[in-house]
Amino acid sequence: MSDVLAVADHRRGKLRDVSRELVTAGRALADDLGGKLHVAVIAGDVEAFADRLSLAGVDTVHTVDATAEFNHDLFAGATAALFEAVSPTALLVPNSVNGLDYAPAVANRLDLPLVADAVDLSYDGGLVATREMYGSKVETTVEVSEEPFAVTVRGGEWPAAEEPAEASIEPFDYEFDESASGARVQGYEEVGAGDVDIADAEFLVSVGRGIEEEENLELIEELVEVTGATLSSSRPIVDNGWLPKNRQVGQSGKQVTPDVYLAIGISGAVQHVAGMKGAETIIAVNTDPNAPVFDVADYGIVGDLFDVVPALVEEFA
Repeated sequence: MSDVLAVADHRRGKLRDVSRELVTAGRALADDLGGKLHVAVIAGDVEAFADRLSLAGVDTVHTVDATAEFNHDLFAGATAALFEAVSPTALLVPNSVNGLDYAPAVANRLDLPLVADAVDLSYDGGLVATREMYGSKVETTVEVSEEPFAVTVRGGEWPAAEEPAEASIEPFDYEFDESASGARVQGYEEVGAGDVDIADAEFLVSVGRGIEEEENLELIEELVEVTGATLSSSRPIVDNGWLPKNRQVGQSGKQVTPDVYLAIGISGAVQHVAGMKGAETIIAVNTDPNAPVFDVADYGIVGDLFDVVPALVEEFA
């Protein structure tokens, strides 16, 4: 009983990035425990998802072939059944809309202590989980001595596992009677849907209140065009109605993990940083040398964006 069971996340036929991040988090915790990492794939195209999750660090992928989309009763029941079959020390679930739907039900059913929204995990005779509170202004450490335990893991906090491997793929027989389920998916609506999904972008140029006026967005859009980037923003730009909600990065917007994140005129409030700190490379442009964004930036330019951006456009044109 020293293994870790992590449950993958998918939506509308697409495996979510947090699933591969769970592999990284789960492998590290399994190493601390001296056990194996099991990954569960419930519903959807389980064979394709299992192949994609056959990654270095994963010992076994368990598949539960059922409905195409998420169902509370299915995920709660299948996860509980898998947990009882595998008998792990730790259950890891994404801190996503779906994960937050069924993880508490599983913890209640199995009488497990549950730590929600963890941003770091370790094990030293007991679980040590780090959480953020008050808009990420305060970090707290939660110690759990009771075992086994369950944790929901925040996306964007661990690097996504990439290296393919030959994990064992084992179908798990779980009978789900959909007609007896009290949960029904009536439809699906993408909140804030638009022409692009910034969460999938490899290069984001993000603009903040430093742009001053809506018409100045044309300058940023010119940079986006010559670099082949995708345009995103901080919350004030959306609140002003200058860009749609689907372009917002941050706790109240979208969490993004691009290869490059270029923040222009963004001060770096904790709510915004929480949504982009998982980027591979962060570049910041701001007139204030003490702007918080420079604390997370890999490269910083202290200067007026109205001077810097035209220079960048000229360089890349």
